[in-house]
Amino acid sequence: MAHIVIIGASTGGMPAAYEIKEALGSDHRVTVINATPDFHFVPSNPWVAVGWRSRADISFDIKPRLENKGIDFIPVAVSEIKPDDNKLVLTDGQAIDYDYLVIATGPKLAFDEIEGLGPDGFTESVCTVGHAEKAYGGWQKFVHEPGPIVVGAVQGASCFGPAYEFAFIMDADLRNRKLRDKVPMTFVTSEPYIGHLGLGGVGDSKGMMESELRQRHINWITNAKVDRIEAGKMYVSEHNADGEVIKQHELPFNYSMMLPAFKGVDAVAALGEELVNPRGFIKVDEYQRNPKWHNIYSVGVCIAIPPVEATPVPTGTPKTGYMIESMVTAVAHNIKNDLESKPVDREATWNAICLADMGDTGVAFVAMPQIPPRNVSWMKKGKWVHYAKVAFEKYFLSKMKRGSTEPVYEKYVLKAIGIAKLK
Repeated sequence: MAHIVIIGASTGGMPAAYEIKEALGSDHRVTVINATPDFHFVPSNPWVAVGWRSRADISFDIKPRLENKGIDFIPVAVSEIKPDDNKLVLTDGQAIDYDYLVIATGPKLAFDEIEGLGPDGFTESVCTVGHAEKAYGGWQKFVHEPGPIVVGAVQGASCFGPAYEFAFIMDADLRNRKLRDKVPMTFVTSEPYIGHLGLGGVGDSKGMMESELRQRHINWITNAKVDRIEAGKMYVSEHNADGEVIKQHELPFNYSMMLPAFKGVDAVAALGEELVNPRGFIKVDEYQRNPKWHNIYSVGVCIAIPPVEATPVPTGTPKTGYMIESMVTAVAHNIKNDLESKPVDREATWNAICLADMGDTGVAFVAMPQIPPRNVSWMKKGKWVHYAKVAFEKYFLSKMKRGSTEPVYEKYVLKAIGIAKLK
């Protein structure tokens, strides 16, 4: 009997546990290790930050859901990985042996790289549900004392979608409260142009997103490097295409949400260059395996993917939901193949399907594959996207509670329109 251990139980780790268990059956043991006992649906955090959702709406206890599928669960953080010994050490002193390790930790949030950034500084975050709850506390105070808003993503960030979403959601909430006329808004981003998204753009994302910002009277600064943040003021250097500073901005704010850059979590980053890149992200081959330790796989935000192109101010490449699910499916098949002495040969497509809420409308895009050059690239806007995002939230939470790995619509409908998880 092989023991497969998964570190992390978010949008990568939970699907990985279910798919691997289904692929391997009762002959092998699967254990999930996570720092917290709850699952949180991260894409809903921007709604939590304005009070449109609560923690209870987007969370559930992990243990009973996994145990229903015969999967063990340990709600304790990992302090050390010993790949040569096939062993993990947990923060409570437990030592866990494994035959295969799947790392799905998500990122460490690098707030410390910019003075004054983050919930412990002067800006809010929607990266975790705890951060989003704190942001909502600030939002409740803000709507009683409205003023300028600064929102966006700092240099090195790779996840730009939630910054746009939150800007539009705040705009919609302020319009609902009849307060929008009292709130100047500025979108600050390290992207070389609006709608770049860390992906070199998708379809007409540049024109579409610029138009949406203009219609909502949201100013923007691109190629922006945040130098430091003080109480109520952000200092930003704007660069040209050659990376030269062309303007210094001092932006006052009564409320600000800025997405940070990501790094690898400490236990992973500590293993050095054979496992991780200089930012602590896990190196994987085309089969999602680490090149040195072939029994270590990784999925999700914690893997190393180079930027799609050089930009004047550093940007990273996002790892979107369906892209992560395709990684998960590849890992499940490859571990099964390896156990059966078959070739490890399944490759994830890394296709991307994204639904971005804009408060009362939304934008959807498909990028196949996510990293250019692409076979398919389009973006559409409409109220239907807002409702589709709400429906997907309910669907994904239900899927994770039930332990369903590939419902009918994923297996047949997406396949019918040419979107698949494996090459």
